[in-house]
Amino acid sequence: MSTGRVIGIVIGSLVLLAGLGLALGGGGVLIADRVLADQDGYVTFHTTTINQDAYAVLAPVRIGGAGGFWWRHAVMLHVEVTARGTDARPLFVAIADRVDVEKYLSGVSIVEVARPSAVAAGKPRRMALEYRESPGTTIPAAPTTQTFWMQASSGAQSETLDWRIEPGNYALVLMNADGSRSIHATASVGIKAPVVLTIAAAVLGVGAFLLALGVLIIVFAARRGSIGPAAESKSANAETASPPTGSGTGYPLALRAEYCESLSPVLWLVKWFLLIPHYIVLGFLWAGFVCSWVLSLVAILFTGRYPKGLFEYNVGVLRWTWRVGFYGYQALGTDQYPPFTLRSGGYPADLEVPYPKKLSRRLALVKWWLLAIPHYLIVGILLGGIGPHVGGLVLLLTLFAGVVLLFSSRYPRDLFQITVGANRWAFRVLAYVGLMTDEYPPFRFES
Repeated sequence: MSTGRVIGIVIGSLVLLAGLGLALGGGGVLIADRVLADQDGYVTFHTTTINQDAYAVLAPVRIGGAGGFWWRHAVMLHVEVTARGTDARPLFVAIADRVDVEKYLSGVSIVEVARPSAVAAGKPRRMALEYRESPGTTIPAAPTTQTFWMQASSGAQSETLDWRIEPGNYALVLMNADGSRSIHATASVGIKAPVVLTIAAAVLGVGAFLLALGVLIIVFAARRGSIGPAAESKSANAETASPPTGSGTGYPLALRAEYCESLSPVLWLVKWFLLIPHYIVLGFLWAGFVCSWVLSLVAILFTGRYPKGLFEYNVGVLRWTWRVGFYGYQALGTDQYPPFTLRSGGYPADLEVPYPKKLSRRLALVKWWLLAIPHYLIVGILLGGIGPHVGGLVLLLTLFAGVVLLFSSRYPRDLFQITVGANRWAFRVLAYVGLMTDEYPPFRFES
């Protein structure tokens, strides 16, 4: 596979992943709004109970400040405050400039909401309030007689205040409509942000576009170009060829590893640092592997064939991963630095998977999760997981081999065979769950 096609698949995969993230984010906001919002579009927080022996309950509301321009022109939030009296007296709910409210309630016994808090863990989550009391002896005039309120609602036992947020320093006020002392009510606050829903819809649209664009880039990069009769004959022969030498029993994955008895005693101590460029590249390559796997799954379900370009790319990613692991801490099998290529040959470690003519559509639905569960458990013990990382028993064995190298500069052959066998097991499972073959992986280390 050419470098340009590899780069195309990687770029397409990154575009596809970005689109998926945007689509999930935008769609999640829209779904949450449909589920949580009421018929008027408000998402309401949990109700809190207010029982205060005061003339007024104040909640400070400071919006904007230095970001006032942004709030005014971009957010456009709407707040809905609903209060219901728990005694027979009508309530009064209003919002006004804080300076006007403080002047009106100067010398009056009030309580101010200090901050919202959550109830203790283990109980149903609901909004609780903490208060700061301000004592006074003045009896206020009825709030309905005042004219400075920006928005106000009164005259019934249940009141709702709808306010579009603007930058400023305000106070939300809850009183009895006649201005009498002692307030007993329940209150809830709802928020509606039409602009957020607009942005979410736009993000969803951009995400859908990037998803489609990523798929097109991957398909275009993986598409086989026009070939003549000679190339067609060569391709047909390659597809019907026997598995590469080294597969032993004929399992359609050959993992090759050349044994080198004499190795540097100390190089293995810094290989983690030397491999950083490969780890970075592999991160992008495996992102492409995942995306091409998804597209290949769809193709197999509809056609029974693995797209040739995507197959070559995914085999190349496995090959690159094995070479990095063989040099690094999946084997410590060589001191020769891995090449930056997906192509086979020219390195002491290699991996081949013959291209399958036909694949089972039914197996494609279950082999990568259900049928592979026994192998997942075993590979989890051997390598600590599936994919381009190492851990578990193999890491312990390679570290032991490193200690032996440190003192003798010789790699024990038996230890080499065990570590290579464990990796062979893992890569067979990867090929199987990567949909590259329908043949179930054997439960053994040997080739």
